[in-house]
Formats: sequence, C-alpha cells, structure tokens
Amino acid sequence: MHRVIETGLKKPTAPHEWAIEAGGTLYSVHVPIRPDGTIENGDSTAQAEVSFSDLKATLEAAGYTIHDVVLVQIYLTSLEHKAAVDNVYRGFFQKPLPVRVCVAVSDLPTPGTIIEVVATAVARS
Repeated sequence: MHRVIETGLKKPTAPHEWAIEAGGTLYSVHVPIRPDGTIENGDSTAQAEVSFSDLKATLEAAGYTIHDVVLVQIYLTSLEHKAAVDNVYRGFFQKPLPVRVCVAVSDLPTPGTIIEVVATAVARS
C-alpha cells in the first residue's frame, strides 16, 4: 500500500507527488521550492539549502530522519555547481553517508532551478 506524504509544500503542477512511502521505504523528490510555493532561484548554495531543507522536513513528516536516507540522486544543470552543493550536503549528512550519484543535465523542468534531488530512505527496524 502506498502512503502519500503531506510535505507542507504546494502541490506540484507536474503529475507526481513530492513523497510516497511504500513497504517501509520513502521515495521523495526535491527542488528548491519554499513552503509558500515560491522558487529559490539564487545561487547553487541557496538552492541546495532549500532543497535539502525540504528533504529534511519531508523525512520528519513521514516519521523518518536524515539518518534513514540510503540513496541520494542529485541532478545539476552544470557540474560547476557541485562544489557548492557538496558543501551544503556535508551539513545535512553524517557518516555513514548515503550512496550518492551526482549528474549534470541540460535542463530541469522547474524554471530557474539548477538542482533537483531524489532521495530514498528506509525505515529502521
């Protein structure tokens, strides 16, 4: 059974949810959107901070913690943003770190964004 997680964020205009829990696993996607629905379109540090803050809030809303994250996928519009994003990332995650992939893409569907984060968290037994 799937459970849609109410993140407190404005519903996406695209046909998807921000987060769903299924079988003890949380699947979530994050762009630099504030709870009021506005997009953070500042530099890579500001966008990463909003995106990872949204991830943390989503985890908490679902009953998980940042320590339950096992996989993070980061999509950037340029690898020039990677160093700044890594600095923000280090502030959110501690060892053991999640498995991670970071790739550059030509564009993202949310106008003005340079980062999209997909995270998978597993409930502790």
